[in-house]
Parts: sequence; C-alpha cells; structure tokens
Amino acid sequence: MQLDDLYRQVIMDHYQKPRNQGTLSEDAISVDLRNPSCGDEIFLQLMVEDGIVKDVRFRGSGCSISMSSASMMTEAIKGKPVDDALKLSQSFRKMMLGHEVDLDELGELEALHGVAKFPARIKCATLAWQALERATAATGDKN
Repeated sequence: MQLDDLYRQVIMDHYQKPRNQGTLSEDAISVDLRNPSCGDEIFLQLMVEDGIVKDVRFRGSGCSISMSSASMMTEAIKGKPVDDALKLSQSFRKMMLGHEVDLDELGELEALHGVAKFPARIKCATLAWQALERATAATGDKN
C-alpha cells in the first residue's frame, strides 16, 4: 500500500466515523463557524479546566476534508494543555501552507498534508482549527 492510499484511508475513516461528534453541556465554550466559499460548517465546544482541554465535541456538515480535520483535531487536543493545543494549531496551519513542520508532532494529522497542494481546500482543512483558536481565546486560558 502506498502512503497516499494510507492517508486517504485515515481521512475517510474519520469522515465516516467521526470522533468526538456531538455536544457538551451549556456551560461549554461554543464557537460556530462557516466557510462561505464552500458551505462547510462547524459547531465546536470545549470544556477547559485549569488550562487543560478536558473535553471537546463538534457537530458539522461539509466535505470529507473539513469533517475529517475536525475529528482528528478533537482527538489530538483532548486532555492537552490549551497552550499545547494552540501550538499544534500553529503547526497544522504551517503544514497547510506548505512549510516544513515536525510531522511526528502532528501524528495522524499528517494525513492531511496533501491538502496544501489545493489552495481552495486549505480553508476546509483549517475551519475546525479556526474554531479552536476562537474558543481558546474566549477561555482566557491562553497564558
């Protein structure tokens, strides 16, 4: 199996069986974003305690890239300090812009690196990450 095939499988697995999909309680930090160029939508909720992402959930609709990225992001940030989640977001954005990044740090998110070749799809891949950045800004826990 070629690496690109493996990446496609990872993306489709997260699209067909999204992780952390759903909603949290009303006291969760909530962000609702839409990509007007393609119609992708995401509703992201975070529970942050003592600077740690204790739980994260999302609902949304959109292409496989957008929804897979959201699913992978929730798995990557759950249980991590907010600062680490934001550093991961910065690394992910750099990867989407074609810059060198530590792929080991990104883990499964590396599967989305090919999106950088398609500028119109970068917004799809980064929508959930934009929601994360807005949500963490709302927590006041950015240290």
